[in-house]
Amino acid sequence: MSSGAIVMMIIAMVIVWGGLAASIVNLRMRPEKTDSPFEDPDLVADDAARSQMPHPTRDT
Repeated sequence: MSSGAIVMMIIAMVIVWGGLAASIVNLRMRPEKTDSPFEDPDLVADDAARSQMPHPTRDT
């Protein structure tokens, strides 16, 4: 490998792994909220009803 290829590989690795580390830190600091007081009760009821239905199958 040439020195230019090694430098580009290191830059790419820093970008990829740095992005992964940044996203992990961001999720640890601000986790996703699952119980929002602004959820529409109709949508919650639809989700609950849909979860009780069997999974559709294809007959082809």
